[in-house]
Amino acid sequence: MAVQTAVLICAICSALVSAEHRQTPTFLHRLLSPSGAARLRGKAAASPSHLQVLRAAKPIIDPNGGRGGRTRLSSSATVINPPVAHTAPGTKSSRAKLEEYVEQHGGNRVISKILVANNGMAATKAINSMRQWAYMEFGDEGVFEFVVMATPEDLKANAEFIKLADRIVEVPGGVNRNNYANVDLIVDIATREEVDAVWPGWGHASENPKLPEKLNDNGIAFIGPKAPVMAALGDKIAANILAQSAGVPSIPWSGDGLTVDLSSGSGDIPKETFDKAMVTTVEEAVEAASRIGYPVMLKASEGGGGKGIRLSDNEEDLRSNFVQVSNEVPGSPMFMMQLCTNARHIEVQIVGDQYGQAVALSGRDCSTQRRFQKIFEEGPPTSIVPPDTFREMELAAQRLTSSIGYEAAGTVEYLYNAAEDKFYFLELNPRLQVEHPVTEEITGINLPATQLQVIMGIPLHRVPDIRRFWQRADPQDGTDTIDFVKEPYRTIDTHCIAARVTAENPDEGFKPTSGSIDRLDFRSTNNVWGYFSVGANGGIHEYADSQFGHLFARGSTREQARKALVIALKRLDVRGEIRTAVEYLSQLLETREFMDNTIDTSWLDGLIKQKAVGVPVNTDDVVVAAILFRAKKQIEAKEAELIGSLGRGQLYLKEVQDLNTISPLEITFGDTKYAAVVKRTARDLFRIEINGQTIEARVREQTDGSLLVSVGGANRKVYGFEEPLGLRMNLDGTTVLLPTVYDPSECRSDVNGKVVRYLQEDGAEVKAGEPYIEVEAMKMIMALKAGEDGKIRHEKSAGSIISAGDLLGTVELKDPSKVKKITPFEGTLNITDVPIALGEDNAAQRLELVMKGFEHDIDTLVPKLITESGGDAKKASDTVSNLLQQFLSVEEQFAGRSADETVGELIKQHKDDLQQALDVKAAHRQLPRRNKLVLALLRLLQTFPNRFGGWTMPSEVEGCLQRLSQLEGRDYGPIAIEADRLYRDCRILPF
Repeated sequence: MAVQTAVLICAICSALVSAEHRQTPTFLHRLLSPSGAARLRGKAAASPSHLQVLRAAKPIIDPNGGRGGRTRLSSSATVINPPVAHTAPGTKSSRAKLEEYVEQHGGNRVISKILVANNGMAATKAINSMRQWAYMEFGDEGVFEFVVMATPEDLKANAEFIKLADRIVEVPGGVNRNNYANVDLIVDIATREEVDAVWPGWGHASENPKLPEKLNDNGIAFIGPKAPVMAALGDKIAANILAQSAGVPSIPWSGDGLTVDLSSGSGDIPKETFDKAMVTTVEEAVEAASRIGYPVMLKASEGGGGKGIRLSDNEEDLRSNFVQVSNEVPGSPMFMMQLCTNARHIEVQIVGDQYGQAVALSGRDCSTQRRFQKIFEEGPPTSIVPPDTFREMELAAQRLTSSIGYEAAGTVEYLYNAAEDKFYFLELNPRLQVEHPVTEEITGINLPATQLQVIMGIPLHRVPDIRRFWQRADPQDGTDTIDFVKEPYRTIDTHCIAARVTAENPDEGFKPTSGSIDRLDFRSTNNVWGYFSVGANGGIHEYADSQFGHLFARGSTREQARKALVIALKRLDVRGEIRTAVEYLSQLLETREFMDNTIDTSWLDGLIKQKAVGVPVNTDDVVVAAILFRAKKQIEAKEAELIGSLGRGQLYLKEVQDLNTISPLEITFGDTKYAAVVKRTARDLFRIEINGQTIEARVREQTDGSLLVSVGGANRKVYGFEEPLGLRMNLDGTTVLLPTVYDPSECRSDVNGKVVRYLQEDGAEVKAGEPYIEVEAMKMIMALKAGEDGKIRHEKSAGSIISAGDLLGTVELKDPSKVKKITPFEGTLNITDVPIALGEDNAAQRLELVMKGFEHDIDTLVPKLITESGGDAKKASDTVSNLLQQFLSVEEQFAGRSADETVGELIKQHKDDLQQALDVKAAHRQLPRRNKLVLALLRLLQTFPNRFGGWTMPSEVEGCLQRLSQLEGRDYGPIAIEADRLYRDCRILPF
C-alpha cells in the first residue's frame, strides 16, 4: 500500500509541475462547474481535498522518464514506453468496470485501448474528454489506455497530447501523408499495438474511407461512420446528391436536380450520377458558372478547414482559383455552387447509432468566417434562427442521416437566409468538428464519450448524457426508448460563444505563422474555459495546423457570453515567435454588428478588406518603446561580448568606453525613420536624445521576460521579439510590427513554408499589388503580392523550402522615382520628459551612478546635495565621504599600475562573476567625468565651514583626502593636489 501511495503522490506532483499555462482541462472544468456537480448525483463524489488536487493537475507521461524506454515497432515507428500503472488490491479492474457498464447499457463491444490517430487540438480534446467521462462514470480516469502517434516536430514542440498519452509511438515527420494521414501506417500501429479502436479526430485521415475499411478488415473498431457511408457523406458532391434525394433544400450548384434511391440505406451513388455533378477542367468550371451565375464557390470535395475552397466573382478569378484549389487538395473531385449572399452558416450536431436511431443535439452558428474558416462559433443558433425553422433543420438532418444508416457523430451544415427565413444544405461532415465543445456546453453531452459509447453498441436512448438532455427521470440506468423525432429535448438556457486561438497574423490577411511559444498564460473562470494543444516552451511547427487554442464563454444570454469572452481574450497572454489574432478577436467582439447579431458569412472578409477593424496605437509611444527595447538589448549584447572577452583573458577592452551609449539608434515606423542617441544612465535608467529633445525612462525586466517601462509619467508593459521581417512588439497588450526596411526591388517571404509556383514567367512584367507567387504554409496555399511595378526575376524554384525573410524574387523597377520614400523624423515626440525620481536623496543617488561610470549632470546635482542634507552637517559630510570612497574603491586598483595588470587581477578576483570585473573596468574608463565630480565635491567641502557653523572635518573625510592625495599617475594630478591642499588646511585650526 505504501508503494502505491508513493506512486500516486509522484504522479500528482509530476502533473502539478507540468501545469505550464494554468489552464483547467475540459473534464476538470466540467467536474468543478455547477453542471458537473449535478452529474455527480447518485454517484460517489470525490472528497474536497481530491478536487483541489484535480483542479491543478493534468496527467503527464514523460517520454524519457520513469521506467520508459524505446522498442522498435516497424521501420517507420518507434514506441516510447511510459511507467506501468497498477490497480490497487481488492478493487475492481478498470476493464471489469467498463465491461459491466457496456453490458448494463445494452452494448456489444468493450473498447478500452484506443489509438488517437491525430495530433494537436483534436488529440488533446479527445483524451481529456474521454478521461472526463471515465472519471465521472467510474471515478477512475485510467479506464482507457491511450496510444498516440507523435512526429519529431510534435515532440520538439512540447505538444500537450503527448504528455496526456499512456503510450507514445514515434512516426516520421514532415507533411501529414507521412504520418497522421497515412492510412497504412495508422493501421500498422493499431494492429501491432493491439488497440480496440482508433479515434481519428478531424482533418488528416478522419474522412478517408480507406481507414475504417482497413481497420475493419483487421478487427479494429473505427470511432466514426462505416466506410461506405463515410465515402458518400465525406464527399461533398455525394453529400449534396444525397441531401437532394432526402428532400433537404439545396442552393443552385453544378449537380442541380440529381437524385438517387435511398431505400437501400447504403448511400451508394452511381458513378455516372456523381460525374455529372463534377467540374474536371477550367472550361467545365467556366461553363457551370455561366449557368449558376456569379459569384460562385469552387470547392474540392475532399477539402475542409478553409482548404480547397475559393470564391470567384468573375471568370478571371475562377480560372486562377481552379489551379489553387487543385493544388491545395490534389486529386480531389471539384464542384461549384452559387454563393448565397447575406447568409448565416448554421450547423446541426447529429449522432447516429447502430440501431437506425439518429439524434439532433441542437446546433451552432458559425457565421463569423475568414476565407471560409471559422473564427467564432456560438450556440444555440436560435438567437438568429426562429425555433420552428431550426427544428425543421434538425428534422432534415435526422432524415438524411437515418436514411443512409449513419453511425457516430457528424455535422449537417446549412446556409440560412434570415431575410427570407429559408435554409439550404451545404454539406455533411462525417466527423466531430473543432467547435463541438459549443454543443457540449449548451447540452451537457460529452461528444467524444458519446461517440465511444455508440461504437461500443450502446443505443442512443441508453446513453446517460442523452437521457439527461431528454429529461428522463432515470438517466443513468433507464431503458425506455425515446422518439427523437417527436419528443423535444429540454429547453436550452445557456448561450456559448467560442473563439479559436490561431498562430496567424491579422495585419497580413491572417497569414499563418510558426515558431516557438515562450509564454502561454490562461486562467479558466466560472464562465470561461479553454484548452490548448501546446504550452509554454513549446511551439507551432510548419506542418501543424495554425489553431492551437480554443476558448469557450457561456452566459444566460448571448450578451453575457460575449462580454465574458472579451474579458478572457484580453487576459490571455501568448508570447513567442508566432503571431496571434487574439487582440483582433476582442475588437471584433466589440463591433456593433457582432453585438447586434446582424453579421453574415461575408461580414468578416469585408472588414478585413476595408481594414475597418484595427487596434489603435499611439505612434510616439510605439517609437519610444521600440527605442528603449532595442537600446537595452544592444547594450546587454555589448556587455555579454565584453564579459566573454574577459573570460578569454583579453585585457584591453576599448569598447568599454562606449558601453552605455547607442548612437545612432534608428527605428522605422509608418514610413518615418527616427534617429536617436540613447544612453544608459543606470542599470535600469535610459536617456533618449532625439532632435534636441530629451526623455528619461526607467526600464525594468520582469520575471516573465517583459519590460516595465516608466516614461512620461506613465507605466507601460513591453514585450519585443526580433524576427527577420522586423521588430514585433507588444505594447500594453497591442501587437505592433516595426518592419525592417528592405530594398523595394526585393520580394521577400513573410511566412515559413515552401514555394508552390510562380504566377509569372521569369522576366515577365508584374504590377504592384499583383500576386507573383503561391506558397504553402501551415497546410494552406496563399499568394504573395509584389510591392512595386517592374520585371520579376525568380530567386527560388518550385518546391523550395523557405523561411520568413527569404528572398523570393527581385523586381527591375519600372520607375524607381515612384518608389515610396522613407522620410526622416524632424519634429518632437509628444511625450513629456518627467525625470525619474530615485528616492528622497535623488541627487546623491545619481552622483553614485556617476561614480559607477554612468553619465549625469554633475554641475546641477552637486549643489543639490546641500538641499538634500536639510541643514544636517553630518548627513552632508557622510554623503561626500561615501562618494569619495566609491571613487577610491575603483581607482586605488589602477593608480600606479598598468591597466592590463589591474584587469588581469580583476579577472582572477571575480572569475566566478566577471560582471563585477567589467563594472570596475567600465567605471575606470569614465575617469575624466568621475574626476570632475571629485573636484566638485572637494570644492563643495571648502564651503562647509561657512554653511555649517562650527563644522569640523570628520575623520572619514580626512582619510579620503589623504588617500586621494596619494594616488599616483598623471590622470590623478589635479585631484591629488587639491585633496592634499584640503587635507593640510584641515590640520590648521580653524579649518
